[in-house]
Amino acid sequence: MIGIINYGMGNLRSVEKAFHMMGYEAFVSDNVEELKKAKALIIPGVGAFYDAMKNLKERGLEEEILKAVEKGKPVLGICLGMQILFSYGYEVDKIQGLGIMEGNIVKMPKDLKVPHMGWNQLDITEESQLLKGIHQESYVYFVHSYYLETQEAWVVKATAEYGRPIPAVVEKGNIYGLQFHPEKSGNIGLQILKNFGELVK
Repeated sequence: MIGIINYGMGNLRSVEKAFHMMGYEAFVSDNVEELKKAKALIIPGVGAFYDAMKNLKERGLEEEILKAVEKGKPVLGICLGMQILFSYGYEVDKIQGLGIMEGNIVKMPKDLKVPHMGWNQLDITEESQLLKGIHQESYVYFVHSYYLETQEAWVVKATAEYGRPIPAVVEKGNIYGLQFHPEKSGNIGLQILKNFGELVK
């Protein structure tokens, strides 16, 4: 059973529906006791880094995510959910993230059209459990105005070119992140979610 964390940041039902389409049990909840029973957690999200962290703290969900990570449960962050896995976000002010991985979420350079929205190709740079069966230069769907900068280059498994290489897939132990929206990325996105589902088994 996969628990999709409801912390008020959107795109929950489409992620749940995508897992159901691929034959995996998934549920949406903001209840800590319910989420404790899940074998894996999804942190989806659309919106601001500050609001995401504020909501997680207020609902007692931040602590539950960190406990799940410590126990070795697979955890997948999608879009904003991926960004808050890292150390700090720099929207308006410096905001502390979950700190599960090292790196900062910074604004796209002014010379680029923001947000980075639409289909873009993946450049798969490292082997990843999430990317099994995914071909080089497969297209996925992005919507974001901030991106990851990290000194831990080894956690980045795929990038997308948008003025510079933008980290698109990250992986560290039982922690996974996708900057794009797999639930909006057609068959490629569904395959990636299926790969995550197989990890849960």
